[in-house]
Amino acid sequence: MTKISGPFVAIVTPFDGDEQLDIAALRRQVKRQAGAGNGVFCAGTNGEFYALSFEEKLAVAEACVEAADGRVPVLAHIGEISTRQTILLGKAIQGLGVKAVSAITPSFIACSQAELTAHYRRVADALTVPLYLYNIPARTGNTLEPQTARILADHPNIIGIKDSAGSQESLDAFLAIARERDDFDVLVGPDSLVLHGLRNGAAGCISGLGNIAPVTLNGIHAAFVAGDAAAADAHQTRFGALRKELYALGFPPAMVKRALYRAIPEVGASRLPVCISAELDARIAAIAADYVELRA
Repeated sequence: MTKISGPFVAIVTPFDGDEQLDIAALRRQVKRQAGAGNGVFCAGTNGEFYALSFEEKLAVAEACVEAADGRVPVLAHIGEISTRQTILLGKAIQGLGVKAVSAITPSFIACSQAELTAHYRRVADALTVPLYLYNIPARTGNTLEPQTARILADHPNIIGIKDSAGSQESLDAFLAIARERDDFDVLVGPDSLVLHGLRNGAAGCISGLGNIAPVTLNGIHAAFVAGDAAAADAHQTRFGALRKELYALGFPPAMVKRALYRAIPEVGASRLPVCISAELDARIAAIAADYVELRA
């Protein structure tokens, strides 16, 4: 398959006032990102996968593929707590036209590295679509160790990892694996490390903040590819400032969605139990006014 690379946005899932999926609004967000040149990663952390039903995840993936219409690639998240449910979701989604899928480590259950190895091998064995590992220990309680990823990289259907551990140390350990071989790639999760990752061999990134600033996100990658170090640094600096200001206010996915809502109300609110106080909303609105990019 063609190598998957470049910037992807972990796209928000729009809801109406009754917390029902707003597929029309989702399609418009996909087209907005495609217009900026960004690929789409659907039903991930910023897409509130933890609040979506099995059927809703399918509807989201289908809508994203249709709206992208081949202009940009679409990746889908399929991670569930059990191996069985992850496989069932992956099998249902793989026929919808996504380029690859990713799966977080199982949450709630404390897994050994041997259990994580067995889990990912079973999922990869069961699917025809390529699989990315997804390391996000702060949310799952399970850390995918670099040596485990190195072992899993030998599986022909495991093509890389999205690392969202949040530290440069973690990212660098996975980048070292990617530099050892040409069949395993790293997609950068932390928005603060996009440019660092690209400069050290990452194939691309999956960004939450790209919902707010799609042009800045794409600018980091485009400037890097063009060899314009100054422009790449400038875009990353702006992205880093947005991250620092917004993420200091609360749960990052909820802050991202609320900031986008302040500029594009049709994306709706996060599903309960997420609540935004009037005071917090005002602070988010001020940040949104400075950073939300509506046009490519």
